[in-house]
Amino acid sequence: MLELSEREILEPGPGEVRVRVVVSGVNPTDWKARHGSGSAATTGETVPDQDGAGVVDAVGEGVTGFAVGDRVWLAISGWKRPASGTAQEVTITLAERAFPLPDEVSFDVGASLGVPAVTAHRALTVSEDGPARLHPGALDGKTVLVAGGAGAVGHAAIQLARWAGATVIATVSGAAKAELATAAGAHHVVRYRDADAAEQVRAIAPDGVDIVVEVAAGANAELDQAVTHARSTIASYGNDGGAPITIDFGRAISLNLRYQFVLIYTMGADAWAAAGADVTAAARDGALAIGAQAGLPLHRFALEQTAAAHDAVEEGVVGKVLIDVAPHIPRT
Repeated sequence: MLELSEREILEPGPGEVRVRVVVSGVNPTDWKARHGSGSAATTGETVPDQDGAGVVDAVGEGVTGFAVGDRVWLAISGWKRPASGTAQEVTITLAERAFPLPDEVSFDVGASLGVPAVTAHRALTVSEDGPARLHPGALDGKTVLVAGGAGAVGHAAIQLARWAGATVIATVSGAAKAELATAAGAHHVVRYRDADAAEQVRAIAPDGVDIVVEVAAGANAELDQAVTHARSTIASYGNDGGAPITIDFGRAISLNLRYQFVLIYTMGADAWAAAGADVTAAARDGALAIGAQAGLPLHRFALEQTAAAHDAVEEGVVGKVLIDVAPHIPRT
């Protein structure tokens, strides 16, 4: 049960920063954690939400790279730290979970990065024959298939892949989501429910796709394996629908096909540092736009409406749910 409460504002300890939160971003991992499931599950009293954006107002001992007044975006702020969620006016988090928010990037965008953008970055950088870092040109000549192109991770994957130079194909369920994926920057959109979806992808990429960013590994297993080529990577961050993953072993082994499972909570410090730097650079370049015009409609809630915000995400609202924590702080 979510309810408002007053909490004492504490001082940050070694390796921590205190941030005045402006906007909190809600992800599926947040409501799942409240139900005791998923990688961020907690027990006992917990401040919800992993992602957000705000302004540093105190720095703990040993912290370098941040100063009071710095704008930051936060990612998995509350992981293994129940009091460090972003659905509160002030949060204390580990400095390693905070990243610079460029002056030209809004707090709304900053709060929308976190879990979706870092997950997308990881999925795009685990290919054996692909880059370990993203930047303009890093994916030149590559074709990326983004499953669920209208979702938050899919949206970020389309944008990051496009920014890095890839040809992007998105799969969606219908016309409305096709419009969103196109607005996000997908060069081609295919409806995965079409009986000839694999043939449509092959018509666009006759030699097969290089990377698949996958949200429903089981349901899309046959399609993914049909449109990949030798040494392709299927990077799966989810298994929406829960269908078992069936692999055509003969084809997979003959192609040295790689299934890479992606979970940002346990991916390691080096991967986090790379993702933080590259996502910040993409945001600075204006590549990670949000809003309906950019393919990710926004749904706004006040802090006292946090429960309703979580309900909206749990019920599958299309777009990004944001909580205005401190709307009196100007956004740029």
